[in-house]
Order: sequence, then C-alpha cells, then structure tokens
Amino acid sequence: MPAAAYSVDVRRMETFSAAELYALLKLRVDVFVVEQACPYPELDGKDADALHLRLLIDGETAAYARIWRPENAAPRIGRVLVSPDHRGKRLGEALMQEAIRACEAHFTGTPIELSAQSYLQQFYRSLGFSPTSEEYVEDGIPHIDMRRAGAGVAQRA
Repeated sequence: MPAAAYSVDVRRMETFSAAELYALLKLRVDVFVVEQACPYPELDGKDADALHLRLLIDGETAAYARIWRPENAAPRIGRVLVSPDHRGKRLGEALMQEAIRACEAHFTGTPIELSAQSYLQQFYRSLGFSPTSEEYVEDGIPHIDMRRAGAGVAQRA
C-alpha cells in the first residue's frame, strides 16, 4: 500500500509563523516527552540551525523530521515522528525518503547519520543505514547510531 498523499515542506525555523511553530513543537513534545514518557530537554537549542521537514496532509503536519548539521560533522536526521492522527498510512518510510533527499540536496556527497531507537534498526537498515555503534541507553530508551553513505559516496559493508 503506498503512503497517503502528502506535500513536502522543508524550511528553517525563522520562516514559521508563531502558530505553525507552536503546533510543531507541541507535536514533538506530545510524541517524545508525553507519549514516550521520556522527560528530557526537547527544546535543545538546535532548532534555529536546522532544517525542518514536514509531510503535510490537508495543511496539517502528518510527519516530521529535523535535519541538523553539527559543525565539522555529517548531517543528522532526528526528531523523526509520525503524528498519532496519521499513523498506519506508511508515512514513516515516505518521511525518511524525503529527509534523505533533503540531505542529499543540501549536503551533497556527505554521509547521513542518525541515532535510532533500537527497535527501529531494521527499518533504518531498509533505507540504507548501517550501525556504527553498540546499543546504548539515551533518556531511558535503547538507541544505536547509524550512518548512510551520501549520494556519490561508497557505502562500507
């Protein structure tokens, strides 16, 4: 079954209206802090330097990912979520494919990194990511670091 029909919106934080930014940050807190029962600093100071990718259905954020590039490092995809109201529509895979495309467009030829919740390791492997760390616990949730070669960069086995 293909993903639900959506539009893609990729932009920097300062271009959001106050209402759009509030809705986006509320969704992130609702998923990562409340739903996952994980008290941690969701507002981590990285949003102003990031690209914010949204999949929109009827103008509503159905899925979201943040693309952030630390200084002198590979770009990172993080804060990956599908809104509870839009789960079951195969948007997770669509979101990650759009995030990979955005990384390749903005950071040509560089590898892409992420910190995956361990139970999603196979999902990320299916998108070309490979583990680069042992499992570790972050904010009470098992994670593993993963990396994907950028377009034009050879993937290591």
